Amino acid sequence: MKAENKKGSIFTRVSDTNLLLAITIVIFFLMYLGAIIFQGEGFLKPQKFFDILNNNSALIITACGMSLVMITGSIDISVGGVVALVSTCCAVYLDFHEGSIFGSILIAIGVGLAYGLVQGFLIAYLDIQPFIVSLAGMFFARGMSTIVHTAHFNVASTVFNGLKNTRINVPGMGSVNRKGIYIPAYVEIGVIVALVIVVLLFILLRWTKLGRNFYAVGGNKQSALMLGINVKKTKFLAHLICGVLAGIAGYVYLLHVGSSSADNAMGMEMNAIASSIIGGTMLTGGVGNIVGTLFGVLSLSTIQNIVSGAGLGDAWWTGITIAGMLCIFLVIQSVVMAQKKSALK
Repeated sequence: MKAENKKGSIFTRVSDTNLLLAITIVIFFLMYLGAIIFQGEGFLKPQKFFDILNNNSALIITACGMSLVMITGSIDISVGGVVALVSTCCAVYLDFHEGSIFGSILIAIGVGLAYGLVQGFLIAYLDIQPFIVSLAGMFFARGMSTIVHTAHFNVASTVFNGLKNTRINVPGMGSVNRKGIYIPAYVEIGVIVALVIVVLLFILLRWTKLGRNFYAVGGNKQSALMLGINVKKTKFLAHLICGVLAGIAGYVYLLHVGSSSADNAMGMEMNAIASSIIGGTMLTGGVGNIVGTLFGVLSLSTIQNIVSGAGLGDAWWTGITIAGMLCIFLVIQSVVMAQKKSALK
């Protein structure tokens, strides 16, 4: 009977996830509709939406990894530093060592994998606080980025730039400019990579045993142990996947900006956490959805575009708006979850 109750609590948290996902999607569409109504035709153009994806493909991947560790009740604030380190290492390898695309991809995955292995081991098996471990990881990554190369430079590799400048047209979504010329809508390669990762992680969380284990561990460690789940291994795997995704995000980031700098992806870890929370992932663990995280990134970027379109492009206005948005989503989550619990009683 106890085991059944524990399983029931897992399914309850999964249903909570779907409820918060629905709220996130509705709020995003209302926000985008408001932008169309009050800021005009710019948001009506399909390319405006695709540009949000193009500019945030690396953040989508990073936020997905963040959501995984948050679902298990953990956190990783080193992801922005890993993105910077990967982009710097790959840029230096491509330019100064005349490396191949395949080799640079291996470097990106290798750096992310190393971070996931080390941090996952320290957090899961040595039971060190994830905030402390990932804070040290963030400082290390930022420091190493500076050591690898201090100056800002554009990647000159012909093959890499050919890949960077590749555009994938979206059929039937173009627009006609003022000269009457049809301009096709497009997405960058990084968007395809990000969407494939979203689909794969959605399948992982929804239809695999490991995905259910993530929710169980984040919901209640003791209950997960009673169900025979290896809690340490599950947490380790969450951080391992997060590290690998941060490595991939670093390469996607480089594909988008085409340049190396130790300041790359500054603040991305905070944006990843914010996107996950807006997408319905709870800091307490056990509740979250990768599709919600995608819409969380879209919502975050949309509000930034709205603020910029209103003539308030200063960084502090954007920060204030994001802070207010986060508070609203946290309040909505708290109210909805509290009402659902009282209804169940």
